[in-house]
Amino acid sequence: MHFDLNFPKNKNKQPQQSSSSPFTPAQIKGIEARLDLLEHLGYTVFAFNQSVNKKIDPKTHVNILDGLLKQLRARPGTVFLKRLTIVLDNDSEKGFGLTNANASLVEPYDLIALLPTTSATFSLACLTHSLPSPLTAHIVALPLTLPRLPFQLKHTLVRTAIKNGAVFEINYAGAIGGESDASLSAFGVSDTGVSGKRNWWAAAREVVRVTKGKGIVASGGVASEADYRGPKDIENLLTLLDLPQNLAHDASVTAPKSLILRAQARKTYRAVLSEPRLVVPEPTQVMPPTQGTGDSENLRDNVNISQTSSRSSPNPAVTLPQSAGSKKRTCDEVGLGSTMNEHVNKKTKGAANAEGESRRKKKKGGNRGRVGAV
Repeated sequence: MHFDLNFPKNKNKQPQQSSSSPFTPAQIKGIEARLDLLEHLGYTVFAFNQSVNKKIDPKTHVNILDGLLKQLRARPGTVFLKRLTIVLDNDSEKGFGLTNANASLVEPYDLIALLPTTSATFSLACLTHSLPSPLTAHIVALPLTLPRLPFQLKHTLVRTAIKNGAVFEINYAGAIGGESDASLSAFGVSDTGVSGKRNWWAAAREVVRVTKGKGIVASGGVASEADYRGPKDIENLLTLLDLPQNLAHDASVTAPKSLILRAQARKTYRAVLSEPRLVVPEPTQVMPPTQGTGDSENLRDNVNISQTSSRSSPNPAVTLPQSAGSKKRTCDEVGLGSTMNEHVNKKTKGAANAEGESRRKKKKGGNRGRVGAV
């Protein structure tokens, strides 16, 4: 399963449309042809991207992706997602429109992406809008084709965003100098041609260096059929950015999958999965012990023997373990009783002899003292 989380609507500039005016048949035909090519390359999950400038304005914002998905033909085994990208500039520093009042406008979208162009908006995107909430921004897109990044990729900001679950997007359209989303060019955050390609390689290396290859998602962002590449080609392209092979594979397969799963829990409190199902285990039945077997009879005999021996004498003899099914025998029965008694008698005699010798020595010492005194 391979993902393309940035699928522009078309390569021509698309004005804001109302929900009642659908796409033209020519536009639908071009989108279907691009989807056929991507399916042939091995992609199965597509995120249609709609870009807005500065912030979400409830007076002018229209969701044009709902009408687009209704006009596309059904494709078994293919998943279509809706993505909203907000291009942030100096006018967006006071607010991006991601408020509870606009929650109904953001709810239909599966993914939310922020494209900061200033240092302040980049800090807010990494620290504030990456926290789990119904208005969480899942993707932090970067203008990699600009002559220079308009902000510095600080380690603290990047690590905080990755810890909160956000990812940084790298579109491979700038690496090959292809046509990107026309709406981004209109907003002044993308460049094409040889200069854009050179800028992309320098900025993408910096992103890999700061993130250490973690929290990166590789997307397309391509508007022309000739610029599409297969999943394996994208992985080889990422390895040229000093990214290990396993991390390059995660950027195109594992990271997008985990991102989509996290985005599904965006509508719940702090990204907790809703409607948990409690599974109560069935009561276990205790099997009664079997009767009439030879082992149980032997065990009962052993218990009776031990109880009888303990009642007969206050100091029962030491018993030796035997194999199952045989009665226990005492030390006297096996001939060890006499040996043990002899050993005890020897110890008693030895102690008595030692005590007698000590007494005699003391007596001799006393007599010598008396003779000297005389």
